[in-house]
Amino acid sequence: MSLSLPKISIVTPSFNQAAFLGDAMDSVLHQDYPALEYVLMDGGSTDGSVDLIRERQERLASWTSGPDGGHYTALNTGFAQTSGEVMGWLNSDDKYLPWTLSVVGEIFAQFPEVEWLTTLFPLRWDARGRAVRCSQRSGYSREAFMAGEHLPAGHWRYEGWVQQESTFWRRSLWDRAGGALDTRWKLAADFELWARFHRHAKLYAVDTPLGGFRLHGDQKTSLQKALYHEEAEAILQLYGGAIPGRLAALGRSLALHCPKALHGVCGALGLRYPAALCLRERGDAGWALSSALH
Repeated sequence: MSLSLPKISIVTPSFNQAAFLGDAMDSVLHQDYPALEYVLMDGGSTDGSVDLIRERQERLASWTSGPDGGHYTALNTGFAQTSGEVMGWLNSDDKYLPWTLSVVGEIFAQFPEVEWLTTLFPLRWDARGRAVRCSQRSGYSREAFMAGEHLPAGHWRYEGWVQQESTFWRRSLWDRAGGALDTRWKLAADFELWARFHRHAKLYAVDTPLGGFRLHGDQKTSLQKALYHEEAEAILQLYGGAIPGRLAALGRSLALHCPKALHGVCGALGLRYPAALCLRERGDAGWALSSALH
């Protein structure tokens, strides 16, 4: 029985990123997903970005170039123009994998209980667009998020963040969570959106890479890393979460590396959390939902 794939709406905000914008757009358009709605929001670039957009404009749902009020305001404006059942955004210096939209579309079509989805294998691209790092996560949960474990990477106490480039959600969840990114935050509005999503639905994770963050030394989150961390910690505390201390992080680390036979004991002690997973079954039998302690 064939699945009716959902329309996926992707928005790319950009400003003077011509060195990477073509790659980002092509990583969306070259997938030939049959129900794609792709919107490009350019902030008035003067570096040739508009020429790159015009070369691809026939395959875009819409695009604009001009002053936009900043990154997250541009995203809100772009999303307001879309109608897809599934949503996500790709920044202009990042990329999807060739199979990303087909995997995402299949999972959302098959499992109505999946309201947002990310990957267990976030990638990092280098400046040349090569995958140079692939991390592995055991899962995600509201409990871990509220315990501070999904704060941005770069500190001993954090187990791993939710990678924005690899995260997709249903419009119904977006609407229930407020229907907009909170533009009060200069850098960490994605983290604040995850905090709201966690109030409404489980985050499922799939065991295949979906996207990657390009590290090239010129991003706002690289230049202002301390500010991103500061904002994320403030958001977590605003939503009632906790910044993990050294003792709590040590206990959690020991639980994560304990033998499988002790996972249940660690779960009962509150040292392991339930994760919702979407895994590929053996023998190419398709996707299946499961749960595990992480």
